[in-house]
Amino acid sequence: MADNFFTEVKFPVGATELKVLKAGTGKPLLVFHGELGFPGPAKWMTALAEKRTLHIPLHPGYGKTPQANWIMDMRDLGNFYARFIREQKLAPVDVIGFSLGGWLAAEMATANSAQFGKMVLVGAAGLRPPSGEIMDMFTLTARNYLNANVADIHNAGDFSAMFGGEQTPTQYEEWEEARAETARIAWQPYMFTQSMANLLENVVGLPTLLVWGKQDKVVPLSVAELYKKQIAGAKLVTIDKCGHMPEVEQSAEFVKEVSAFLG
Repeated sequence: MADNFFTEVKFPVGATELKVLKAGTGKPLLVFHGELGFPGPAKWMTALAEKRTLHIPLHPGYGKTPQANWIMDMRDLGNFYARFIREQKLAPVDVIGFSLGGWLAAEMATANSAQFGKMVLVGAAGLRPPSGEIMDMFTLTARNYLNANVADIHNAGDFSAMFGGEQTPTQYEEWEEARAETARIAWQPYMFTQSMANLLENVVGLPTLLVWGKQDKVVPLSVAELYKKQIAGAKLVTIDKCGHMPEVEQSAEFVKEVSAFLG
C-alpha cells in the first residue's frame, strides 16, 4: 500500500486536537483502532476504501493525538467521540471497532445508538466473559501480546507483512504509549464495564454485525455470544482458523462479510 494512501486531518474537539486519517471515496465509515494503537495501513482498508471514505481517528494518548487528561475511562472517551461526531455532522455514521475500539463503539451505542447507522464489532472487549478470560496484555511484552492475536503465527495472512521482522524503536515507543493509555482508561476492571451487559439493552434499531475468530485467545468467543444475546437483532459471524485479528489473518473473508453487511 502506498505511503500516501491516507490524508491526515486535524479536528479540534474541545481543547484536544484530534488527528484523523482519511482515505477512500463514498459514504463515511468511522474506524476505531484497538488497544495497541493504529496498526498501519492494511489490505482490508484498501478494499473497504473502494466504496467508503474511511475516517480513522487516532485516540487521544495513543501517539499522534495528545493525551486528554480528563479522559479517565471508556465512557469519557465515548463522550469525546460523540462530540466529534456531532460537531463534524457525521451522524448517523457507520462504525467499525476492533477490540478496545469495539468496546468503545458499543459504549457509545448504549448512550445514543442513533449516532450510528450500522455497527461492526470485531473481537470487541467491553463485556465480562461468561466463560474464559480476556487476555491480560500487561503480563506479556507488547510483541508477545501481538503475536497472541493470531491463531497461527506462521500462516497469518497479512500479519507478517504488517508486523514481521525486528521490532523497531518507533514500534516499541508507539506500543508502549498505547499500553500506558490503555492502562489509564481500561484497567479496573480490566477491559470490560461491569454494567455493559445491562446497558446494551438500550441499543435498539441499530443493525449490528459481530465478527470473531473461532480461535480468539484474547477476547473469548463467549463475549461475542453475550453481545449477540444483548443487542437486539445482532448477527454473529465466526471465522475458522482465525484469532483476534480476522481483518489481518483472514482478510478476504473479513472484507466479504463486512462489505455485504454495510452494503
